[in-house]
Order: sequence, then structure tokens, then C-alpha cells
Amino acid sequence: MSKSLEKLWNADFCRAMAGNFMLFFSFYLLTPLLPIYLDTQFGADKDLIGLVLSGYVVAALVVRPFSGFIVDSFDRKRVLILCFFFFFICFTGYIGAGTILMFAIVRTLHGLPFGATTVANSTVAIDVLPSSRRNEGAGFYGLSNNLAMAIAPSAGIWIYGATDNFTLLFWISLAVAFAGLLCATSIRTRPREPRSGRPHLSMDHFFLTRAWLMAVNIALFGLCWGVMSNYVAIYAKEVLGITEGTGVFFALLSIGLVVSRLYGVKSLRRGRLTENALEGACVSAVAFTLFALVKEPWAFYLSAVMIGLGNGRMYPAFLNMFISVARHDQRGTANSSILTSWDVGMGVGILAGGVLVEYAGYSAAFWVTAASQISGALLLFFFTRRFFLERRLE
Repeated sequence: MSKSLEKLWNADFCRAMAGNFMLFFSFYLLTPLLPIYLDTQFGADKDLIGLVLSGYVVAALVVRPFSGFIVDSFDRKRVLILCFFFFFICFTGYIGAGTILMFAIVRTLHGLPFGATTVANSTVAIDVLPSSRRNEGAGFYGLSNNLAMAIAPSAGIWIYGATDNFTLLFWISLAVAFAGLLCATSIRTRPREPRSGRPHLSMDHFFLTRAWLMAVNIALFGLCWGVMSNYVAIYAKEVLGITEGTGVFFALLSIGLVVSRLYGVKSLRRGRLTENALEGACVSAVAFTLFALVKEPWAFYLSAVMIGLGNGRMYPAFLNMFISVARHDQRGTANSSILTSWDVGMGVGILAGGVLVEYAGYSAAFWVTAASQISGALLLFFFTRRFFLERRLE
């Protein structure tokens, strides 16, 4: 029995990964195309687009700290299924939204179950992993959402280019989300005793205060993704004249993610967390600088590969760092904390990106992105590494 428990790719972990992939795929299938949709369907300008699209990040940011507390306090599978169901049903709102106000309301409300489901699913995935394979497993688990965030935009852009039909994309997202819900319902988890003996009100219920500097660090990296993922398609079309190649950008990014994850998993197994995080942050810093500096198709595509290589190395290391400074009964809080921090960065990136693109141009927006990534790498090198090692729980 103990031998089977040490198996990394057990059926429940595979179901959790599949559900997570479909969760993110259904959501990010629409991400690069929504600015184009809001522009063509409602005539929205760039700063209004940024405001509308940032709503889901604000909602996810609000709900995630409470999600960590709920996941740590109640039956995790029931919480996961309930959240996943509401995430799935929200896609019907996009199909019926006839005004930009209705669309903004739906998009914002969608952030609530999205934020809660990501916390619940990742915590359940960690629960079904054997403890000896947790660092390695968390790295592979993160690959499922990173792959989805890279592949889904490519698929969405290709489908839109072939059909010119946004409604079809909304229906596809709805179907994929339903498949993810089915995966979540099939996960088998062990019953957990309700935790007791802790104060009713504590900051640690909602945010892992022991990881506050790591949270600041990951927010700087999230800002970069917020600007890039939401504005790269419209930037490629308006500045580089690339109308069919944005899907290639995300495909190359996904290749970088896969290669980086597979290459770095042995290092994660050995516990080299800060080394992985720093290597990934530095590669991404070079990539975002290249993206901002050179306005040529070759740089556009090369930076995609490098961003994938960097993020694929950096994010799973940070996820394990958050888990490593948390007690076993704080896994939900640890997961919600890193996702909340990423959301803060994403939200600032989407809002700032929209304002900068509207009033200062794409170049300014992407230079801010490069500066944020470089700042995050420097913070990690000089301060966050030592901060983590001092708080790590063996």
C-alpha cells in the first residue's frame, strides 16, 4: 500500500490536473480576443477595455483569501464542485450580454468562482499527492494551467480567424468548463477532520503572512503577464501587422513552458527552489526586455519562447516556496496567497496596460512590463531568497 501511495501519477492527481487544464483553457480561450470583441462589438476605447477586463481580477482578488479559509475549514471536494459549477454556468452570461455594461458585470462576476475554483482545485491536487513527491508534483500540476494559458489563446485566435464568430468561442468555453467539472467530481479525496483550536479571526485564515515578501515578488511577475496576455494580440495586429501569427506566439510560449517544466522538475525534486525561481526570473527579464526593445517579428516570436522558459521555471518554484513556509493545515491559504498575489499584479497590469496603451502607446506599456520583471528578479536575488530560507518549515 505504501508503495502505491508514493506513485506520482495516481488517478486522482491526473483528474485534478485535467480539471485544472480545462478550467484555465475555457477561461483563457477568450482572453486575447476580448479586447478585439469589445472594440468591434461595442466600440470601446483602450482604457475602457482595460477597465472592463480588469473586473474579473478584482473579483478573484476579493474572493481568493476567503477561498483559502473555506478550503482549509470544510470538505475540499464539495467546495471544489460547488465553485466549479458556478464557474461553468457563468459562461452563459457572455452569450447573453447585449451591452458593454452587462458584459462588464458578467466578466466581473466570473472572477468570483474562477478565483475560488483555482484555490480549491490546487489544494485538492496537493492533498492527493504523496508527501515525498509533493515538490515534483506541484511543478507538474502548475504545468496544466500554464499550458492552458499558453495553448488556449492560440486555439481561440485560430478559431476566430477561421470563423469570425465570437459566439462559437463562448459556447466552446462553456463545453470545456463542463468537461472540467466532470473531472472534478470524479476525484476521490480522504475525509478530513475539521480543524479546531484556532482563533475565529486571524489574518492567517485569509493570507499567509509568513510569505508576505514572496507575495510582493510574485505580484511584480503577475503584472507582466497581465499586460502581455491581454494586449499582445491587438499589439501584433496594429503595430507589427501580424494578423495570423499571434496564435504562433502563444504556441511558442507553450513550448517554452513544457521544456522548462520538464527540465526543471529534477531540480525541484532536490529542493532547489530559490535557484529555479531566480533562473526563471532572469530569463523572463531578458525576454520582456527584448519584446519591448525590438519591434520585429523575429523578436516577437523569440521573446515568446523565452517568456515560456522563464515562467515555466519560476512559477512552480514559487508555488513550492509558499507551500514550504505553510503548515499542512494551511495549504489552502498558501495556494490562495500566491494566486491572490498573482491577481494583484495581473489586475494592475491590465489596468495600467490599458491606460498606457491609450495615452502613451504600446512601447511605454511593454517597457513598464520589462521594468517590473527586472525589479522582481532583483528583489528575489537580494532579499526574497534569504527571506524564504529563514522561514522554511522542514
